[in-house]
Amino acid sequence: MSRIAVRHSEPVTTPSALGRTRRLAPGIIASALAVVLALALHALMPFLPAMTAAVVLGILAANLPGAATAVEGRLRAGLLFCGKHLMRAGIVLLGLKLSLADVVALGWRSAGLVVAVVVVSFAGTYLLGRAFRLPGDSPLLIATGFSICGASAIGAMAAVRGTRQQDTVLPIALVTLCGTTAIGVLPLLLHPLHLSAEEFGSWVGASVHDVGQVVATAQTAGAVALSAAVVVKLTRVLLLAPLVAVAGLVERRRTPQGSDATGTDVRATPGRLPPVVPLFVLGFLAMMLLRTTGWLPQAVLATGDLMQELLLGAALFGLGSAVRIGRLLHTGARSMLMALCAWLLIAVLGYGAVLLMH
Repeated sequence: MSRIAVRHSEPVTTPSALGRTRRLAPGIIASALAVVLALALHALMPFLPAMTAAVVLGILAANLPGAATAVEGRLRAGLLFCGKHLMRAGIVLLGLKLSLADVVALGWRSAGLVVAVVVVSFAGTYLLGRAFRLPGDSPLLIATGFSICGASAIGAMAAVRGTRQQDTVLPIALVTLCGTTAIGVLPLLLHPLHLSAEEFGSWVGASVHDVGQVVATAQTAGAVALSAAVVVKLTRVLLLAPLVAVAGLVERRRTPQGSDATGTDVRATPGRLPPVVPLFVLGFLAMMLLRTTGWLPQAVLATGDLMQELLLGAALFGLGSAVRIGRLLHTGARSMLMALCAWLLIAVLGYGAVLLMH
């Protein structure tokens, strides 16, 4: 009888694993090539963050006549895989950018002001989303991305909420649009607002969404501005874990069914609760604590930074490939107006915090 069981088990598992690999490979390879191109574009044009370039390339691939057919066909499975699983892996490695020593060096008063900006901007953006009657989880996802760290935060919140991947497309498109706008607009306000380099960097770190967009914006004012911007921004990133934990508690109370720690939809499975904090967010915290110890050599940190860019770049290309410009223009005008209002709100809050910091 055991011989029969072995004979039946072998042909079932091997072909399915091989078939899954064949389905995923074209999309994963396309995402990898897109990341290489995005990094090359960033090298040629330093003002363009590689992550922004990856999203834009994904949008172009989804909307150019020849490429759109492949994106909707044989590349789709691999692109979906990248958008979900590589996003989570990238968030884990994002923790290597943050040391608690940097937050302590910022000073408790300044750190408290940054926390206040995050809390008020999150609440304000969420209320704006509700006021503009955005559907589903869009207000929550947009508020998370705008107030914390862009697309990475949207991915984390979507996982704990069990949000469908296609429903994250609009929030990620909006956070990319507004963050890219900041790169062009905020440097123009440096002199009219009479800001020092350090003040400008703090403002950028408190107001701009994605880490790459912060770097691209702050570097226009020099090394002092860039250093201040990165410290303030990473203090905002630190708040990703508690925000997701609160969302996890709310989700558990809201319904006994949700998504598991991998983001898989299990609402139809009775008795299963979503995690308070997904495993990849715990991984993010572990990497942050590891960075804080100072044990990791610079070469390891540099490798982790590169891997994080590669993983998030592939994920953002995959997510960008789900954006249809025609559909976005048709259904997203109200969302774009709401996002611009939220962007202005966060910029004003960040500016006010800088005036109190210095």
